[in-house]
Amino acid sequence: MLALGLGVPGASAAEEPRIDLRVLVVDNGDSPVEAITEELKSTGIPYTTVDLDEADRPTIDEAFLSDTVDGVPRARYQGVVLPNEAPFGAGSAEQTALETYERTFGIPQVDAYTWAHPGVGLDYTDQGGWAGTLDGREASVTEAGQAGYFGYLDGPLRFEDNSGSVQESYGYVARPREGFTSYVDIAVPGGEGRGSLVGEYAHDGRRELVVTFAYNDDQQQFRVLARGIVEWLTQGVHLGQSRNYFSVHVDDVFAPDSRWDTERNCTPGDFDCVGGDGEGTTPIRMTADDAVYAARWQETSDFTLDMVYNAGAGEEWKAENGGTDALTDQLLADKGEYRWINHTYTHPFLGCVQDTSTVPWSCAKNTDGTTQYMSRAEISAQIGDNQQWAESHGLPVDPTELVTGEHSGLKTLPQQPDDNPNLAGALADNGVKWIASDNSREPQQRSVGAALTVPRHPMNVYYNVGTAAEMTDEYNWVYTSTADGGSGVCENNPTSTCLDDPLDPATGFESYIAPQEARIALGHAVHNDPRPHYVHQSNLAEDRLLYPVLDKVLADYRALFADNTPLENPRQSAIGTEFQRRADWQQAVADGDVTAYRVGDTVTVTAPSGTDIPVTAPEGTLKQLPAGTTEFGTPYAGERSAWTTPEATQTALTLRLPA
Repeated sequence: MLALGLGVPGASAAEEPRIDLRVLVVDNGDSPVEAITEELKSTGIPYTTVDLDEADRPTIDEAFLSDTVDGVPRARYQGVVLPNEAPFGAGSAEQTALETYERTFGIPQVDAYTWAHPGVGLDYTDQGGWAGTLDGREASVTEAGQAGYFGYLDGPLRFEDNSGSVQESYGYVARPREGFTSYVDIAVPGGEGRGSLVGEYAHDGRRELVVTFAYNDDQQQFRVLARGIVEWLTQGVHLGQSRNYFSVHVDDVFAPDSRWDTERNCTPGDFDCVGGDGEGTTPIRMTADDAVYAARWQETSDFTLDMVYNAGAGEEWKAENGGTDALTDQLLADKGEYRWINHTYTHPFLGCVQDTSTVPWSCAKNTDGTTQYMSRAEISAQIGDNQQWAESHGLPVDPTELVTGEHSGLKTLPQQPDDNPNLAGALADNGVKWIASDNSREPQQRSVGAALTVPRHPMNVYYNVGTAAEMTDEYNWVYTSTADGGSGVCENNPTSTCLDDPLDPATGFESYIAPQEARIALGHAVHNDPRPHYVHQSNLAEDRLLYPVLDKVLADYRALFADNTPLENPRQSAIGTEFQRRADWQQAVADGDVTAYRVGDTVTVTAPSGTDIPVTAPEGTLKQLPAGTTEFGTPYAGERSAWTTPEATQTALTLRLPA
């Protein structure tokens, strides 16, 4: 009972304590604590941080940790995250108060990162264990982990090894002592048997989750284990929810894309490609065979692509090529296989009028010095004409979704620091509620009039390449130093790094670029990040460069996760709604307008009227209705979760947990 936080020693059933659904985080500034905090935040779990480096921080004592409400004992925190097992010092007043609190209310404690020693239920590493760099080593979830909160994992977990010259993750591999149950272990390097990396130490009426490897929020090994750490901490009952997401937008469908010039190191037709006007070059455009392949790939891969289309550009292509277009015919024949998103009729720049007489371009000015912008009528026509074409050809399009060419119309720094003032009106004219933005420029959702943005991750599979050799050539130009024949951009950009050596044009894409992009995309997918990724139709043409990346993402994901944790593949409007709900929820929590607690097997949550409430709870949880109950949520990762609200006549959300 204590282990589940269901009672105070000596208390009767009527005196069961109230456990608030909030986590206490004691922060010393180290990356493991920061990583767990980020997981709490992204999931939507309320938490309170005590910064050990702040001179005026609150004192951890009985009054800080607990009190009474209406005569009922209250634990203010359902779980505690510490940098290690005793950050206040063993035997100190604060450490003693915390341990007494955990023992009294059955509150779990996570030791974010510590070393192997008997004080955490482990042998020293010189007693059949090991300490050292874990880079590239393979760990597994134990039978106990599979039966508990890490049961969403299926296959072995390999620690990242992205650089041979950098130690990425150090750890202590140790044998458990009495009272310790290992959840994640690894074969002892150079020794015998297996040693723990993550496990539970039950002792003195308390329970600790002991993690003995270092990590940060971006490392895949933590991202994959983060869900289990948080579910153990909260005993699977908490506010917020977390899913793994992966959606891919394919821009410029029906349109051709320009081709990279490997001699000039630029794209002919672009205003900054000196000497290259694009005349005589062959653009990149899917063929009917490419469309057949795309539909078959979706079926065999059990994954749906979002086709982001420019119908007018396709009509122009048809007119210039004999009046027929086998690609369009094939895509229309398979139109029900894809999701479709409006990308404007002919893909113009919807922001300011571009003055390309200089490099970089600038916004053209009116005679009075104001900026010239594309008009509301022109923008509206680009949106409306594309929508009408879709309707006349039976494309299943959601008219509330829009992706503008180059995300134009939205602010484009440094030339256009503000949105086109005519954009919001044009969106309203056409019923657009969700407009795509570039996550590398604007990672947060924001409003554009009545519409909201949906940030998208760009994938480093370039729009202007059709072959692996072209892709590698441009990649080398961007990511090698001037001494190695590159542009040197990587040397001058603080967010970039240069390749040690140029990639081999014959093998660089397969051996380096595709695995790198797959790793980055998988990292987003396991980060509770619903943002879609975007590529271009050129990546489905010629060498079909997108598929090796997607194949690896899907294969690696499915090798890691059990069938009960599928990769969610939402469309743009659903992603936008998810971001909107998260923002509203975070604001309600920040404003102190959310009250949530558990008493025995009953969870009660109040929030501002109309606010969607995210909750995660065990299988078998029921939602209380005005009369009777109904099954709560949808299954995911061995639990149930949902955005939900009280019924119309109720003032609070009430859940009944399984006995």
